[in-house]
This record gives sequence, C-alpha cells and structure tokens, in this order.
Amino acid sequence: MSAAVRTEPLRGEPPLLVRGDPYSVVVLLQGYAEPEGVDEAVRADGSVTLVLPQAWGSATGHQESPPHSGGAKTALEEAARGPILVDTGGPWAREALLGALAGQGVAPGDVTLVVGTHGHSDHIGNLGLFPGAALLVSHDFCLPGGRYLPHGLGEERPLQLGPGLEVWATPGHGGQRDVSVVVAGTALGTVVVAGDVFEQSGDEDSWQALSEDPVAQERSRKRVLGTADVVVPGHGAPFRVVREAPQPRN
Repeated sequence: MSAAVRTEPLRGEPPLLVRGDPYSVVVLLQGYAEPEGVDEAVRADGSVTLVLPQAWGSATGHQESPPHSGGAKTALEEAARGPILVDTGGPWAREALLGALAGQGVAPGDVTLVVGTHGHSDHIGNLGLFPGAALLVSHDFCLPGGRYLPHGLGEERPLQLGPGLEVWATPGHGGQRDVSVVVAGTALGTVVVAGDVFEQSGDEDSWQALSEDPVAQERSRKRVLGTADVVVPGHGAPFRVVREAPQPRN
C-alpha cells in the first residue's frame, strides 16, 4: 500500500446503507473468514451487497423491467434499472440472504442483475434464487434462460451499466476473470465492491497466500485504492480509504 494511503473501518453493522444518486449501496451481509479446528480449516462466507437505483425505490418504482434486447451494452443498461446484487454468499446463507433482501423491500424476483465477483462457492452459492435476473459471473454475461452475450470487458475497458456505475476487471484472487463493481456519487464518495481483491481491511500480509495471481492482484488493489473512498471487501467490514497529503521534501 502506498505510504500516502491508509484505511480505517466504516462504522456500522449490516445492513449498512450508503445513500447515493442515482445509486445507493446496501451491504446486506458482511463476509467473514475464521480459522476453525485443525488442518488449516476455515469457516467462511462472502459479503453480499445490494445496489439500488434511486428511481426503483420511488413511488413509481418496482416496475417490471423492459425485455432485454440488442447487444450486451443495451442488456446491461436495462438490467441495471432494477436492484443489482453483488455476490450471493454461499448456499448455507440462503435464509439470511432472503431475510436481508426482504428487509430492504426487495423480493428475489425484483432483482434484475446479479454480479458474481468470481466463481468461488462462497460468493455465488445462491444464484438459483434469481432465475429471472441477468447474470454477470466473472466475465460471463447471460440473460435469463441462458443467452450469453460477448461484451469485451478488460482492465482498460470497464463495462458501463449506468451513470457512475461500472464493472471493472480486477484480476488476481481467482485468476484473470475477477470483477469489481464501482458506484460513484454516494454520500461517502465512490464505493467499490471488490470481492476478494481485498479479503478485509489490514490484509496486506495475508492476501498473497490466497491469490492465484499475486502480480495481477497487486495491480488491481492499487487501482481500487486509487479510486475508492469506501471498499466493500470479500470477507470483512467495509472500510474507508483515506488519502493523506504528500509530505513536502526537505
């Protein structure tokens, strides 16, 4: 981490709401990773985050999304008009996920897009709850029913979902196909839902052991820290990114 950047915990327990315009962010379930027993066993689950378009929550919201048509860009923009779920936790968290969604007034059938940051079971274990949603899992994008569309996502080419809402390619933890969701314009600035690019705040000495490509992940981490005001990591509490003024040279 750059000497000019530090992180600090974002206070509050899930569901943690960060209001924004045109998108608000709600951390529904906080991920965790806890050593358990012997043989290096770990009990873990991934964070689950909801991105809510402001228009959907208005009196005219909760409308059925228009049918998907055209190419991937149009389909993604249409899917982003409704609630967007970033990761789903593991199947053991099914009831907790349904309860957390209900607490926000969102039913599974309301979710129009699910983004899986990577393909590990603790992050995409509940995709089956959302058969009517478009799915962007890693770099695979499909419409309900399994119609897959090419989109050209790359590190230099993010996917634009809406004003201030992007999906970035952030490779490293699970290989070359990890993604993060970037939400600008919130009350706390830019929020990056980063999957396991960051395990948790203060993971500088531990993330490498879990990375399939540490060189790529280091690049992704620096990119996220250079943009985010708040990071939602894969297995811990959200944290702020604080940029300190550079010290003058003597």
